Amino acid sequence: MSETPGNSRLQVTRFKLNTLLDITKAINEHQSQESLVARYEAILRKELGIGKIVIFKLAGKWECILSSGIDREQVEKIDAKKDLVRFEDITFISVENDQVLQPFDIIIPVVSNNEHLAMVLIGDIDEESEGVSPVIKHLHFIQTLSNIIVVAIENIRLNEDNIRQAAIKKELELASKLQEMLIPDPEKLPTYNALKVSAFYHPHMDVGGDYYDIIELGESEFGFCICDVSGKGISAAIIMSNFQANLRALFTSEILLETLVEKLNDRVNESTKGERFLTMFIGKYNTRTKDLIYVNAGHNAPLLYNIDTGTLSTLDSNTVGIGMLDDMPPIRPQHMKIDNKLKLFCYTDGLVEIMLDGNLVEAGTEHIEPFLTNNLPLSENIIEIVKDHGVMQGNASIFDDITILGFEFT
Repeated sequence: MSETPGNSRLQVTRFKLNTLLDITKAINEHQSQESLVARYEAILRKELGIGKIVIFKLAGKWECILSSGIDREQVEKIDAKKDLVRFEDITFISVENDQVLQPFDIIIPVVSNNEHLAMVLIGDIDEESEGVSPVIKHLHFIQTLSNIIVVAIENIRLNEDNIRQAAIKKELELASKLQEMLIPDPEKLPTYNALKVSAFYHPHMDVGGDYYDIIELGESEFGFCICDVSGKGISAAIIMSNFQANLRALFTSEILLETLVEKLNDRVNESTKGERFLTMFIGKYNTRTKDLIYVNAGHNAPLLYNIDTGTLSTLDSNTVGIGMLDDMPPIRPQHMKIDNKLKLFCYTDGLVEIMLDGNLVEAGTEHIEPFLTNNLPLSENIIEIVKDHGVMQGNASIFDDITILGFEFT
């Protein structure tokens, strides 16, 4: 008994329904992009008799994820961004279209949220065969199937991106915790007679390239430093961690400050190969003799406020940054006798440089000085400065780590 047209249409409808159910099941089973694309190709080529299939998928950049029934050389001539994205609806290719599209019959854009996800090119292999072209006969089904497959592949990509981002976030959280262990807790800084130490540390990202430290060198002497690694993020944090280990290993009561700086320069050059450097303000203070010795290696000049006289001065740079040169020029540490009530305010450049309209602006210290030039405790000054800058409120103009190390000599 011959098959009636009604039975034939019913069989086709059942085939299409079963195909969509099978594809949905494969998607729910979290099959790979490669597996879904292979199923799609088999359905169109073997079941529907489609001759040529090409899919260009956007994932950061346009790339071909399927090329079937056509020479690869012909596909490589197609620039998806130039030749295809201009088509927003299903379009039949005519002789007026670009020559590179002539092997195909139709373009099916896959669009989501008004953005192109993919462009599907379909063509028959036998242009001379009689009857309705399978491309025409099954156009809406091909469009539906293409949309389902492309969206599923896009979801796979987004899910993989989310997994990668979650892994990176977890690693950054761990790196942040490890870095916090290397930097002294501002609440647990050492205390001395007639001297109060205050600090603030806030990385712009999860980890940063700023660093400060207080190192006990003896019963009445300690060393200190504040530094800023060039660059940001993980690479700067790694250099900072390496620098912290070297500083702690080298900084003793016996070592001369100029020798220490030279050795640190050698260690930084060994680890960065000249690709990074850091600025540093480093010193020693004797709480018994009240002698301060320091070297400013290309760092922002700390502010020194004399409470007794009401005068403000700076401790300017007296040598280059660490890692800028293979060999440091002659270093001459500066000496001070602390015989007045003073505030020494050290900071990194994140406090005085802001991003305004996409441009880096040197704000200077004018907006900091009024917070220091008073008789209030330095710890309160720092709290007010941080508050005024909106550091903890996510001030959009701040684009770098901010670190403060302060000493109040009473």
